[in-house]
Amino acid sequence: MKGALISAALVALMLPAAHADECMENAEDQAAMAQCAAQAYQASDAQLNELFHEIRQRVGDDVDTRHLLRDAERAWIAFRDAECSFVSSAVGGGSAYSMVYDLCLDDLTQKRVEDLRYYLDCDEGDMSCPVPAAD
Repeated sequence: MKGALISAALVALMLPAAHADECMENAEDQAAMAQCAAQAYQASDAQLNELFHEIRQRVGDDVDTRHLLRDAERAWIAFRDAECSFVSSAVGGGSAYSMVYDLCLDDLTQKRVEDLRYYLDCDEGDMSCPVPAAD
């Protein structure tokens, strides 16, 4: 029970309030918390993929911009994975590893979702916006 309380405290520290959900709050053991973290990441990844495809659609046939988008996304994925490996290294080999790793993936993915949403909603005339406005 003490381990579950420590893990719950770790989750509370790592998980921003916006990402805390009923699943994590009701998890009764480490395996359930790990499952909640995996589900949160899967949901965030689905959001990311939807936004990425919407940006690709808006970019259209501009091959150079499509390649830049692809390269940026690949670089971001490499960063995300390396960062989460580092973040979770303190619990490497332990029962909390997958939870900590997935919580990191979820957090960084949600930050990337915010970035992609910004690109889709740039103000008219924003010269730093690489995505054309919706028709």
